[in-house]
Amino acid sequence: MDEQEMIETAFDDLIKSLRKGTTEESVKMIRRAFEFAREAHQGVRRKSGEPYILHPLAVAKIAVKEIGLGTKSAVAALLHDVVEDTDYTVEDIANLFGPKIASLVDGLTKISEVMGSNTTKQAESFRKMILTLADDVRVILIKIADRLHNMRTLDSMPEHKQVKIASETLYIYAPLAHRMGLHAIKTELEDLSLKYENPVEYQELEKRIHDYRDEHTGLYQQFIAPIRERLTESGYHYDITARTKSVYSVWSKMQRRHISFEEIYDLLAVRIVFDPKDNQPEKWQCWNIYSLITDMYSPKPERIRDWVSVPKANGYEALHLTVMGPGGKWIEVQIRSRRMDEIAEKGLAAHWKYKGDNAEASNEVDKWLAGIKEMLEQPGTDALEFLDEFKLNLFAKEIRVFTPKGEMRTLPKGASVLDFAYDIHTEIGNSCIGGKVNHKLVPMSHRLQSGDQVEVLTSDKQKPQSDWLDFIVTAKARNNILMVFRREKKEQIRIGTTMFEKLLEDMKLPFGAENLNKALLHLKLQHKDDLYVSLAKGHLDIEEVRKALKKKSENKFVKYWKLQFFKSDKDKPVPDKEKEEEKGKVINDIIDDASDFIIAPCCNPIPGDDVVGMKIDGDKITVHKRKCPEAIRLMSSYGDKIVPVKWVSHKIMSFLAVIKLNGIDSIGIVSDITMIISKESNVNMRTVHFETKDGIFEGMIHLYVHNTADLNNLMMKIASLKGVENVSRVENLDV
Repeated sequence: MDEQEMIETAFDDLIKSLRKGTTEESVKMIRRAFEFAREAHQGVRRKSGEPYILHPLAVAKIAVKEIGLGTKSAVAALLHDVVEDTDYTVEDIANLFGPKIASLVDGLTKISEVMGSNTTKQAESFRKMILTLADDVRVILIKIADRLHNMRTLDSMPEHKQVKIASETLYIYAPLAHRMGLHAIKTELEDLSLKYENPVEYQELEKRIHDYRDEHTGLYQQFIAPIRERLTESGYHYDITARTKSVYSVWSKMQRRHISFEEIYDLLAVRIVFDPKDNQPEKWQCWNIYSLITDMYSPKPERIRDWVSVPKANGYEALHLTVMGPGGKWIEVQIRSRRMDEIAEKGLAAHWKYKGDNAEASNEVDKWLAGIKEMLEQPGTDALEFLDEFKLNLFAKEIRVFTPKGEMRTLPKGASVLDFAYDIHTEIGNSCIGGKVNHKLVPMSHRLQSGDQVEVLTSDKQKPQSDWLDFIVTAKARNNILMVFRREKKEQIRIGTTMFEKLLEDMKLPFGAENLNKALLHLKLQHKDDLYVSLAKGHLDIEEVRKALKKKSENKFVKYWKLQFFKSDKDKPVPDKEKEEEKGKVINDIIDDASDFIIAPCCNPIPGDDVVGMKIDGDKITVHKRKCPEAIRLMSSYGDKIVPVKWVSHKIMSFLAVIKLNGIDSIGIVSDITMIISKESNVNMRTVHFETKDGIFEGMIHLYVHNTADLNNLMMKIASLKGVENVSRVENLDV
């Protein structure tokens, strides 16, 4: 098949994916947009070598088939890169296709220049996208489709680009897809992000999940058989499928709970999707099916999730339960009507399709959109700060609480009385002094539970305090509190900068990145603003800074290990005939001067850890563990600042690591553990601490090891001892 046939086939696939009932006029408009985009992108190719027009065609197909959007969205998706990548303007689009499509395309167009020194293209582009949400939510949905296709075709990109795009996707786009109700797309984005960020772990888990599914197929058939019989007897038309937990969700659960693959019991779940009977409420029918199932299998009461009575804020409706199946296995069952299933898979697009049928779910989504618009109206936030604040509530689980008059409010799980106060009104939040929960007096930091009735107590003399930031969880509360502090902080930074410059002048040292980073490193501070504010507030004595600047630069790592920093020669244009020769070529430098890089104190990587470099402030490269939450946040916002790094050589030297373990207490268990450690020639103990309670022991051991291989070998030997249940490395511990 030649390229023109390939392009026409892709266009035909798009047309076949359109909603039923799409008019001939609409098809002609889509054809016109396709021809226009093909001409505009003529001769341009993607990194994979394929014609560029195949990308907008794929994005349009995802938008209409997997999200369920209509004609205008398909047209906007086809045109979404025209303004950015060609000489055509938004005005040209408006003249050719009308103002509404031009507005969508404008919202999708990336910003071409960095908007200020404290932001990046990614963050500012994202802010613009969210601003457009105030007018048309389809911009977000098309943007998610665009990101999904980019992730599906990420193989052709160089590794540093893969890491950057995967981090950004996991940090923002997967949670955004979740909030938009796009469960299937959210899951795929998470899995693809993990595939490129941690390829070895991804492949291993994918195989183990596949093997588990094959091994337990018979068990699930045995479980499903009596359910099918009862549903058929009751006159239901239905589909039953067994779904596997996604690779990312398994990996995330293992990381979050420090458990092994074998300890995850809900790897497979059964989904029942039924066609509702006429003249019976869907909710009633969900509970009726629940009753049929629990007549056969015993439920686990604490695992019931009722989202049919009160849907999630993204419109999701379903009834989840976990029951004891054959062979003593817990099995999750999800019950949905056909309408609920379409909303679960296609999110907001399906939600508005059924809006008249489900006013309550509509109100929840509309409230969330209103909250986003309100946050956008707050002045004075730069793009990165906005990005972080917006991220706060994207992926949160919800609780439902009530005002004294019985009005229901949806808040993230873990929300405090103060979050509730800000949700009611900014001024009520600013003047909050406490509250009454279920008529009982509580502090403003009190965590709310679903079903609580909350009354806010206020005082005219109250004003926001810095410690409020320690217990609020909503972006709205945080944004309003930070607004109060923003002017004050700017003044403190000005005063602190003056103090630091004066100190450098007295010490006859130049004011530059080298001395600034030296002070930050020795004082264990993350950012220059932290230094300036601490100086201005008097939390940091000027003499401490003087001592830090006098210290001799030394980095124990570089005496014995070298870090290799890869820099892609991506900015140099390469003629077509040289592309094959240049493919895969990198320039690499071995850095062994302590002034060139910093080991990040937030995650403290040791030789053997998978690491990544970030070059943000000054000339230094900060080296993080690749899994470090701060590194993921930075990579998503500063994608152009990523520097791929790896350890390349070493001599014998020890580094401090900490492991924790627990198990069944028995005579001699501590002696057995310490004996194993003492026999290891490459490991030495610094401190050992054990506690026992009710027959269970917990221990924390500080060790000196040469690298991660020695540490992992020791942990495996300890884990093999009888009575030891769990052994894990402690991450991000200030030791």
